[in-house]
Amino acid sequence: MTVRAVHRMASDLKRLGGVVAVGAVLAAAGCGGGSGGGHAAAAPDPSATAASTRAPSPSAREALAGRVIVVDAGHNDGNFDHTQQIDRLVNAGGFRKACDTTGTETDAGYHEAAFTFDVTKRLTTLLRAGGAKVVLTRTDDHSVGPCVDERADIGNRAHADAALSIHADGGPTDGHGFHVMYPPSMAGGKKVAAASHRLAAAIRDGYRSGTGLPTANYIGTDGLNRRTDMAGLNLSTVPKVLLECGNMRNSGDAGKLSSAKFRQRVAVALDAAIRHYLS
Repeated sequence: MTVRAVHRMASDLKRLGGVVAVGAVLAAAGCGGGSGGGHAAAAPDPSATAASTRAPSPSAREALAGRVIVVDAGHNDGNFDHTQQIDRLVNAGGFRKACDTTGTETDAGYHEAAFTFDVTKRLTTLLRAGGAKVVLTRTDDHSVGPCVDERADIGNRAHADAALSIHADGGPTDGHGFHVMYPPSMAGGKKVAAASHRLAAAIRDGYRSGTGLPTANYIGTDGLNRRTDMAGLNLSTVPKVLLECGNMRNSGDAGKLSSAKFRQRVAVALDAAIRHYLS
């Protein structure tokens, strides 16, 4: 088993609810040291265009103008080479868990971190065109982190109207579809938790109608997944949810997520969903 495969396994276990230290998995697998080598990227989609620069409709501008949206691109590609930093434990809202993980990847080697960063850039363009102020938790795909507790704090300090954490899942290979995680309780209290549930439903509905991808058939209920173990949600004082855009371990989902054309559809769908939530 390669070091990268072990880290991917640890990351996927964490996503399914376990608080498993990457270092412990490495030790159990008899692996040592950090991961090395370059990180493969998805093949470019020649049919894809740059992020849309279409003029926002009056309703879009009314919904987004002056609003603060935090977009949290999950993981970071530099995490692969800094395992000690991302393995350190941080506050997760009543318990402790790893600062971050490497995330998952497709069989072709397209990393979740690269996917989330690309979608974030596309979505940011659309949101800003609609008049929103967009705050990002990371602005590159080669650094480390930030840790999950800091990701929550970025949204809190921004007093965001809505915060969206973008991910792709590492589920079973025969499982496909997307799901949205929301917390039953949050640092912001019952009112913020209720708003987060409404945001989760808006993201679910907008993503399903805008991308055509079905809700997950292996986790959650009708595309919604109530979670208590996600630090970025637990520690939030603003409405926040986490979207798993598809399952990178499933060949069908992986093909879509690896397509630049599909990632643009994702961004457009999320832009519409956020506008609907705020309207």
